[in-house]
Amino acid sequence: MASDLTCPDCGTVYEAGPDEPWRCGCGRALEFTERPHPQGNPLPLHSLDTSEGLWTFFEFLPIEQHVTFYEGFTPTVEAPDWDARFKLEYVFPTGSFKDRGATTTLSRAVELGVEKVLEDSSGNAGASIATYAARAGVDADIYVPSDVKQSKLMTIQRADARPVRIEGAREDVTAACLEAVEGDANDGDPTGDESGAPYQTGEGWYASHAWNPAFYAGTMTFAFEVAAQQGWTVPDAVVLPLGHGTLFLGAYRGFSLLNEAGIVDGMPRLLGAQAAGYAPIVAALGGDTTDAEGERTSIADGIQITEPARGTEIVDAIEATDGDAIAIGGDAIETALDRLHRNGFYVEPTCAVAPAALEQYRDDGVIDADDDVVVPLTGSGLKTL
Repeated sequence: MASDLTCPDCGTVYEAGPDEPWRCGCGRALEFTERPHPQGNPLPLHSLDTSEGLWTFFEFLPIEQHVTFYEGFTPTVEAPDWDARFKLEYVFPTGSFKDRGATTTLSRAVELGVEKVLEDSSGNAGASIATYAARAGVDADIYVPSDVKQSKLMTIQRADARPVRIEGAREDVTAACLEAVEGDANDGDPTGDESGAPYQTGEGWYASHAWNPAFYAGTMTFAFEVAAQQGWTVPDAVVLPLGHGTLFLGAYRGFSLLNEAGIVDGMPRLLGAQAAGYAPIVAALGGDTTDAEGERTSIADGIQITEPARGTEIVDAIEATDGDAIAIGGDAIETALDRLHRNGFYVEPTCAVAPAALEQYRDDGVIDADDDVVVPLTGSGLKTL
């Protein structure tokens, strides 16, 4: 039976179903009422059957497997030039880590009997949701910016999803998608629910990578894999790109669950990398949000988010792990991207933000020379063609 949803702030519980609200009436993002923990000690990696991909960790997931390409367990490789290890999150069916969330989100949709999903995205998440919707036999409308990259648009179209181009800023894309999700119920549930929650009584179910808790159930498997690949220990630090924070919060949730279950001892420091000019988390922490010239970064379109859906949660995760977030300018991103390509890591520009931030964190003394550091490379360079 599908897990119900609850609000961590006000405690309201919402029954699972295709019309369930996409957020609480109080404005808070919803979570699953179930938070499963595994039983017993984990097997060492060499004894672990990883043929199910990230679903190997089904005991952690409040969702049953319905839609999968057996994605996950991406390689972690040494990167001597960076004194770090790179986790190759671009080795996924659609070329980005977003497939972690898409497999769990569409599995949840199937559990609920959803016939159509809606998503708003700058590209990668939309392409991933569209692909997994096709695998599930579920219709999908993907709301995208009017200037979305052609490669990502083609991925959406080839999966037989309907791209809906929206003029304006990234926030306008989300607003248009939510209007379609809620239909005539923008002021709450027309059946009389007093919570004021925005129920999904419009054109489809909101498969949001920013709001839907099913997406984060998938991205937290990143942490499980990192720990398993290094003998059920955690690194000293993980440096991650940070827009809506889907991988950042997923990592935090995953490492937290491992710690609570007694599988690992301690938490890594979570260090975020935002694009200069699009750095609300850096601003919330009191840091400098622009580059040396005071310009916005145009190269990292995948994380150009000015209002993260779960911004407060991101700040809480940073503070809980003694982490940080910094803004990276376009020149540093381009330099890091060239360096990655020369070393054989064919990734998209947004992906280079975290390696660029790693160098800055070292220069600032936040990361020591002997620290064990993992950096995810989140999107394939094929996405830019």
